[in-house]
Amino acid sequence: MPLKSFRPLTPTQRYTTLNSNKSLSKKRPERSLTETEHKSGGRNAYGRITSRRRGGGHKQLYRIIDFRRDILDMPAKVQSIEYDPNRSANIALVAYTNGQKRYIIAPEGLEVGASINASNTATRNDFIVGYNYPLSIIPLSTRIHAVELVPGQGAQLARSAGTSVQLVAVENGMAQLKMPSGELRLVNAKCRATVGEVGNSDHGSQKLGKAGRNRWLGKRPRVRGIVMNPVDHPNGGGNGKSKGGGGRQHPVSPWGQLAKGFPTRRRSKSSNALIIVHHNGRKPRGRK
Repeated sequence: MPLKSFRPLTPTQRYTTLNSNKSLSKKRPERSLTETEHKSGGRNAYGRITSRRRGGGHKQLYRIIDFRRDILDMPAKVQSIEYDPNRSANIALVAYTNGQKRYIIAPEGLEVGASINASNTATRNDFIVGYNYPLSIIPLSTRIHAVELVPGQGAQLARSAGTSVQLVAVENGMAQLKMPSGELRLVNAKCRATVGEVGNSDHGSQKLGKAGRNRWLGKRPRVRGIVMNPVDHPNGGGNGKSKGGGGRQHPVSPWGQLAKGFPTRRRSKSSNALIIVHHNGRKPRGRK
């Protein structure tokens, strides 16, 4: 989707670059596929803030997305491409021949009026953008998105705007995928995936232009620890632009956890065993 800039009638517009929504539908979302969304403001069940810098934002309806694609061998027609405030990618409203309607992640190149399908069998000419198949029958080197991690659980990988995964190999019932980060990992070959890349690839190139637009998105200001007092943050205090602790303090969170270069990913034996090469090019321990 192309980006649009503005004639700078105000200081804000001079620095604003947004997605052009001319090709998106202007109608309200399908009522049967929406539900109300409760905003927590970053607070847990006890009212305590557990995720900072969240709050406010525009009221939103949640669009129910079909991540399973479990209606098989029944063609569906794309009725509209719509904006979704809950994700970076656009969504497509599709209508099946039996009357059912579903929302799916809109891949690059999918247009209104196109026909898509989901199946367990395919011929060489069936691998069209928006079609959904198990990894075991998709040709190698194909760009795919909305990939399952567990068969039947629904898509979990490559769902954000402009992303895709490359199918590298399929052997012994496992598919080898190259992630956008460069990581190589194994996934069960029975898992389903959709052909093509996720659309709206210019999403990351937007410039919001003003702080207020971030507030519309529900993001509150972020105050750096280095400008706080020592009573409020370990990096606070000092004379001028310096960290506390005699200038030797590494960047940390308010609770002392290292903020740079410190791994925070939880160790999972089942997940780590399926990683062939990490995103930094290193192989996991114990793997030759």
